[in-house]
Amino acid sequence: MDPQSTYDRIAAHFSKTREYAWPEVESFLDGRAATRALDLGCGNGRHTELLAERADAVVGVDLSRELLREAGERARERGFDDAASFVHGDAAAPPIATDTIGLAVYVATLHHLPSREARVRSLDELARSLAPGGTALVSVWSTAHDRFDREEGFDTTVDWTLPGGETVPRYYHIYSPEEFESDIADSALEPVETTVSSGNCYAVVAAPDP
Repeated sequence: MDPQSTYDRIAAHFSKTREYAWPEVESFLDGRAATRALDLGCGNGRHTELLAERADAVVGVDLSRELLREAGERARERGFDDAASFVHGDAAAPPIATDTIGLAVYVATLHHLPSREARVRSLDELARSLAPGGTALVSVWSTAHDRFDREEGFDTTVDWTLPGGETVPRYYHIYSPEEFESDIADSALEPVETTVSSGNCYAVVAAPDP
């Protein structure tokens, strides 16, 4: 199940249902600013837009070229294209220079990576990209969500239903809160705070100590 082809297939419909930023992201960004920002797994750019208000330059990275097209259109329509650029890339190996990002969000993407090794490596890559003093918000789907009746993390598929009724399966690793904390701790990131909100796990993380 290839996430690139999956999200290329559903991108236009997915984007229409993802108009607004998550309140948790808005709260995280409140009072924060940076020279360079990163939206890792940017989707249609709804959070890139918030970052563009708080940084001189922001880059959105996504594996889906069709979602990147949606993000570019949103940036042009809403007037933040002068601050934002969009790059095709894998969250497990994002094409971002080392020690350059002061502020980042990595929302609802980590759980699509197919193995624990890939997920921790991706967190390491986020740590590599953060400049000293940089901070980020990471989120994943969690067993705390009402739709799941499990206590331990597990792999599953979640169907996306297109307007004509076609269903497109998407791979997810559903994290337990304890497992999420463990993966953050085992990465190069410095954990600051972990919370659960609306069935999602969130971690505020910082760049590793020099």
